[in-house]
Amino acid sequence: MEVCVVSTLCYFILFYVLVHMLTFVFADADLTLLWASLRGRKPEVKLKGQVVWVTGASSGIGEELAYQLARCGSRLVLSARREDELKRVKRQCLESSALKDEDILVLPMDLLERTTHEAKTQAAIEYFDRIDILINNGGRSQRSLFLDTSVDVYQALMELNFLGTVSLTKQVLPHMTQRGTGAIVTVSSVLGLAGAPLATGYAASKHALQGFYNSLRTELNDYPNILISNVCPGPVQSFIAQNAFTEDLHKPVVSAGYQGHKMPTSRCVSLILVGIANSVKEMWIAQQPFLAFYYVWQYTPTFAWFVTKSLSKKRVQNFKSGVDADSAYFTKPKTL
Repeated sequence: MEVCVVSTLCYFILFYVLVHMLTFVFADADLTLLWASLRGRKPEVKLKGQVVWVTGASSGIGEELAYQLARCGSRLVLSARREDELKRVKRQCLESSALKDEDILVLPMDLLERTTHEAKTQAAIEYFDRIDILINNGGRSQRSLFLDTSVDVYQALMELNFLGTVSLTKQVLPHMTQRGTGAIVTVSSVLGLAGAPLATGYAASKHALQGFYNSLRTELNDYPNILISNVCPGPVQSFIAQNAFTEDLHKPVVSAGYQGHKMPTSRCVSLILVGIANSVKEMWIAQQPFLAFYYVWQYTPTFAWFVTKSLSKKRVQNFKSGVDADSAYFTKPKTL
């Protein structure tokens, strides 16, 4: 009898492990976030009526955040440098949701102009009377080799991605601590957790964000209802590659490369909203094999370095020869 029970238990454990392994093969987010998407609170319920300030809202992830938040019934503050693009996003939000014109505030803002952040924050608070959620999404990427890149590019990346984000948080957080509730969600990157060629400055700025917000969270133990959440997306279909810094501050990217292997922006944003609705402190969002890379870096860093060395060498070689650097990871399908 005991042998039968033990055998049954072993088969159950084996089945349990196999199911989770199979699930992971098709996963596009960390298991905590996926569980929340299946069994947790729904964004359309949790975020309805919330005042959400989105930076970088004129394109990419920020634009998609605006659309999905509008459909959830959130009231919005949309910020970026290009006011005409923000107005376009607002029109789309109104057309695709039940929101009214007064439910969306277009608030043009440059993260580099830190002296304006206090006034911008006050304008948002005066308009809606509160800010429930700040989503720090503004920033730029990089595509250049360190040996070829001006130090001015590194300064620009840190000023925009790190200091600009910290500056806005500095203005919004006291409002949240006064109310005793709120959420500050920062879109970081897989490169906030690991390293990759052609992105030394970008990775540095994202590592800085990870360190800052993880440390900030430890200072807010007296405010249990304030969420500090870091979002770490892998490759996502957006305009971030087109707008990346190169080796010279004013030199544009020649080609953004193939985008087909990247996660659709809509899927990435839907997972972000699930994470916010369920107070997930760190979100890993990526299609395979990039998601596996997160776990390899987390649990087997020595093996991760071995894999990274091989892929990085090919990526640098491709970049130097003018080939799409991302083809080190994926090959673009041939068209007939």
